[in-house]
Amino acid sequence: MAAEELAWSPGGARRPPAGLEAKLGSLVLLLLLPLACGLAPLCCFRSPPSSADAHSPVLSLVSCFAGGVFLATCLLDLLPDYLASISAALEGLRITLQFPLPEFILAMGFFLVLVLEQVALAQREPSSPAAEETRALLPDGSIQTAPPPPSSPVAAAARGAVRAGLLVLALALHSVLEGLALGLQEGEGAVLRVCLALLLHKCAVAFSLALKLLRGRLRPPAVAACLALFAMMSPLGVGLGTAVAAGAGPRQRLCRGVLEGLAAGTFLYITFLEILPQELGVPQHRVPKVILLLAGFALVTAILFIKI
Repeated sequence: MAAEELAWSPGGARRPPAGLEAKLGSLVLLLLLPLACGLAPLCCFRSPPSSADAHSPVLSLVSCFAGGVFLATCLLDLLPDYLASISAALEGLRITLQFPLPEFILAMGFFLVLVLEQVALAQREPSSPAAEETRALLPDGSIQTAPPPPSSPVAAAARGAVRAGLLVLALALHSVLEGLALGLQEGEGAVLRVCLALLLHKCAVAFSLALKLLRGRLRPPAVAACLALFAMMSPLGVGLGTAVAAGAGPRQRLCRGVLEGLAAGTFLYITFLEILPQELGVPQHRVPKVILLLAGFALVTAILFIKI
């Protein structure tokens, strides 16, 4: 009897979760490629670059292509999978709702990133709206306001470091939510599609972040530390999403569905409020930007069509 209990059979061995190899490869790529793109300005620029370098045409065109990939990934891949997943989880728990819970979770993911980034931007912007309102309401008025006292270089550097830290923190939390979207995928093809979208976006963001930090007069070691923190957040999200996706119970499936909804809302925000308005609002290279946007959308559509 004991020999029968200790006998091992190949069919009884536990198989690894579906798409685990693709997730491990994506985790390494999401760590190394954005870090390399972020460190490139440190090697190319010995002095802080001007503001025009951060909005180069090549970077803008790559961002438009990434926007098309994000748009197709969100509308054609993440949203259908999320709605099917949370519907199955609610049915497994025998929960019937009159409230549109899936759409509400999606909106919460959208507002989560919106509130996070707006709070970070509010801390980085100068807090002197009174002078702007006075100039707008009384352009020729006789009220004289005292000029603001000059700030010392030490205080300006401290404010720049605090604002840079808030920016990196906001992007890092943002990246964790993006990584969750990849970690929660089950099929290998879905993992590759989400990985492609994240790689294009994170490489462009890492390059722009490095330029912004260099213009903020941060030292190269501090810039490298910020970039390393930013690069590690998406792999962290991938690991968390993979751990949640491994649960087989109905409550674990519901938790996974909620996280998928938050991640899909993050993709909606990135596409419609971050990439498209920023790039299409600039008057240069409009036709190439639209072509690359459609090309990114067509690439994901073709991948979904052939079912890799």
